[in-house]
Amino acid sequence: MAYKVKESFLTLQGEGAQAGRLSVFVRFSGCNNWSGREQDRQSGPADCARWCDTDFVGTDGEGGGSFSQQDLIGRILSLWPTRSGQPTQAPYVVFTGGEPALQLDQSLVDGLHAVGAKVAIETNGSLALPHGLDWICVSPKRLLHGEPQPLVVTQGHELKLVMPQTGFDLAALESLDFAHFFVQPLDNKVMAGSPTTPSSLDWCMDWVRQHPRWRLSLQTHKMIGIR
Repeated sequence: MAYKVKESFLTLQGEGAQAGRLSVFVRFSGCNNWSGREQDRQSGPADCARWCDTDFVGTDGEGGGSFSQQDLIGRILSLWPTRSGQPTQAPYVVFTGGEPALQLDQSLVDGLHAVGAKVAIETNGSLALPHGLDWICVSPKRLLHGEPQPLVVTQGHELKLVMPQTGFDLAALESLDFAHFFVQPLDNKVMAGSPTTPSSLDWCMDWVRQHPRWRLSLQTHKMIGIR
């Protein structure tokens, strides 16, 4: 299998429970919720097309390309710091997208584990995942007409809602088997066109005040100017 990668790079995890952790990010090309093309923002099966801020189209980013399993593992290991030729600790790789579950398979997970790496995924949860992942972050999405996209992945380490959005059943989400529940501000200046509308950050802070099981997640990588 050839893995289609938009970009791959070493950075600090910016969001959620692993914020601040050194990570190799591998952004797969493609998504099952929209094409990623600007002309398709108002169509496609999912509402997230209207606000998605990630370029996952093609393989032309830094460290992007079409990789064999061996070459992709080699790329990941080449990005991780070493001392005397050995990794300083277990490499931590985050597969993201787009929707990484379209490409991440058991063979790649097993191959990374064989070289001592820890494997994480950031997924919309609508597709089945390989076994043995070390960290699973699910960010549920809405379909075009506002109803939640059905979740196949109902357990993991963190569940992260990008808000404000409507249509989610809070009790149903809280009943799922996740250790952490996060709400993260949608990356826009205001929720709607009016300058009097609360910002997404204000909205999410108010949400946490009313729903104390949930914690606020911020995109710290954007604040400090890294990817």
